[in-house]
Amino acid sequence: MIEVRPFDSLGGANHGWLDAKHHFSFADYHDPARVHWGSLRVWNDDVIAPRSGFPAHPHRDMEIITYVREGAITHQDSLGNKGRTEAGDVQVMSAGTGIRHAEYNMEDEETRIFQIWIIPEKTGGEPQWGTKPFPKDDRHGAFVTLASGLPEDDGALPIRTPARVAGATVRAGETVTYKLGEGRHAYLVPASGAIEVNGVAANARDGVAIKDVAEIAITAREDSEVILVDAA
Repeated sequence: MIEVRPFDSLGGANHGWLDAKHHFSFADYHDPARVHWGSLRVWNDDVIAPRSGFPAHPHRDMEIITYVREGAITHQDSLGNKGRTEAGDVQVMSAGTGIRHAEYNMEDEETRIFQIWIIPEKTGGEPQWGTKPFPKDDRHGAFVTLASGLPEDDGALPIRTPARVAGATVRAGETVTYKLGEGRHAYLVPASGAIEVNGVAANARDGVAIKDVAEIAITAREDSEVILVDAA
C-alpha cells in the first residue's frame, strides 16, 4: 500500500510567526483517518519567521526529532541544554518523565523544519537532548540513518523506540532503495524536489504513507532531498 497525501490536503494554521502544516492530527486540526502511522504520531512542516519561535513549553513521554531544512533552530531546555542546529542537521529530545524547552529562530531568514514525534516503547525515563550534523553530501545516493532506536544503527542520534529516521539526497534520474520489514510502517516526505515511490509520483512536501511493501524504490524526477521514518 502506497498512499500519497498531497501537501495541499494537509491540515494546519498560519499564526504569522509560524506557518504550520500537519501531516497528522495536531492542535486544532483533527482528521480521524490521519491520527498516526504506526508509532509515528506527528509530522509537522513548520516555517518559522525570523527572530521568533516557540516559547518554553512542556513535553513528556514522546521522542521528538527536529530536522532543519533551511536556516537554523536554537534550543534551550530545563536541563540546562543549549544548542543551535543548522540546515541538514538533526536534534532529538527524549521527553521521558518531563522536560520544558524553547525553540527559536534567531536568524535573519526564515527557518524551515520538519518536527517528527514518535511514541516511545516505554513511558518514563530521564529526559535527554542531543544534536548532530549530517552533511547532505554524505547522503548522496543512499539513505543515512539520522536518529534510531534500533540496535544496528551505530552513529545515529538515539531515540527510545524501535524506529528509524533516515535521509537521502537523490539526483534527477537516480534511484535509492529501502527495505521495509514485515509489519513496519514507512512515512516519507520529499523536503525538496519531485520523486516516484515504486512508480507513484510525489512532489515536495507531500506525504507518502507506505505499508505491506517489502522494498521501496525512490526515483528522483528532479534533484531531491528525502526524509523517511520507519516505525513499528
